[in-house]
Amino acid sequence: MEQQEYDEIIRNLVRIAAHQDTINEDQRAFNRQLIEINQDIKTTLADIKTLLARMIPQGENGRDA
Repeated sequence: MEQQEYDEIIRNLVRIAAHQDTINEDQRAFNRQLIEINQDIKTTLADIKTLLARMIPQGENGRDA
């Protein structure tokens, strides 16, 4: 393999690695957004459960009246 070919391969690998870094950062940002959305959903679900518990009367044995 000639030096020029070797240098070109190295340059391409460096470009690929830099692009992969960009892809990885985009993926991390997306994952952070999903975590935030998931937390919001959990909070909303807890609020709904609380509201339902207040709205639906319970019998003495803990079952719906």
